[in-house]
Amino acid sequence: MKKVFVLTGVIAIVGAQHLQAQATCPNGAPTSQSQATANARQQAADLFQYMAPQIATAIAGGSPTLGQTSTLGGLGHFNIGVRGTALNGSLPKVDQFPVCYTAAVSTTLPTGGQVIPGAGADAAIGVFSGIPLALTNVGAVDLLVSATYVPAVDESNVRLDLPDGSLKLGYGARVGLLSESIIFPGVSLSFMKRDLPTLNMAAHSGVADSLFVTGLKLKTTSWRIEASKSLLVFGVFGGVGRDKYESSVSEVRASVGAPVVGRANATLVPSPSQSLDRTNLFVGVKLNLLFFKVAAEVGQANGGDVTTFNSFSGSAPNASRAYGSLGVRFGI
Repeated sequence: MKKVFVLTGVIAIVGAQHLQAQATCPNGAPTSQSQATANARQQAADLFQYMAPQIATAIAGGSPTLGQTSTLGGLGHFNIGVRGTALNGSLPKVDQFPVCYTAAVSTTLPTGGQVIPGAGADAAIGVFSGIPLALTNVGAVDLLVSATYVPAVDESNVRLDLPDGSLKLGYGARVGLLSESIIFPGVSLSFMKRDLPTLNMAAHSGVADSLFVTGLKLKTTSWRIEASKSLLVFGVFGGVGRDKYESSVSEVRASVGAPVVGRANATLVPSPSQSLDRTNLFVGVKLNLLFFKVAAEVGQANGGDVTTFNSFSGSAPNASRAYGSLGVRFGI
């Protein structure tokens, strides 16, 4: 999972040029380093726009605390969980991208199906049990905490550094609209913020190309309305919500070997960024054991507008993306 995640991130932001395909380019030879790298920089920007929503959905998932959708019941109650997510995504085939050293050329960039992984941990802490009503409570409050971990990597011509550390903590809260009881389902409104640690990347394609990404940041903010009901050992849950994905990089630099001008170095200006709002729907089942819960969910994120210079084969940058998550929780 680590290698796939890092490879996905590097391809998403860098978009290295390869010399295995040729584009229809304006005649002539490049006259400047900026002209020689124009196509590479434009493809890098489009790859960022294409992959950022997929990585963000793999981080955000569906339920903010998988397997625990109702409030906990106030002070003295808590649980912790871990989960893994697999997104039905698309990965650009960078080795088949067309090369042009005289201008940025708009074309259709090839893609192929790829499972995009995500993983994380979270905790819920009960702080208020709510206001009692007949057979239920309303207004209960839980605090939510999340943790996302990305390891440093230096292998296969890819280097990944994390200047602020590999661990990124998130936070949120859940308010009970109805506490689950024998008659009533648990219904809650939650807010959760999950981010990636800040990343610096360097990728090298043999001796021809080197690309450097500084200050990659990806942030997700999720709102959810969820309902759940336990049926003895088993339970069902589902929800709907809105996600906001915000991603940016401080700098993208490219160094390519081009005819006439030789080694060409240039920075992508302006540095790419993206802000995207999506609707997220999910359903799931859980197994209630004495101290543990095992839960699985499937969901889909859709909506939002993404503009790119190039187009992509297969699915569009803002295409609906299905995902599945599996997690385990422990709590009292």
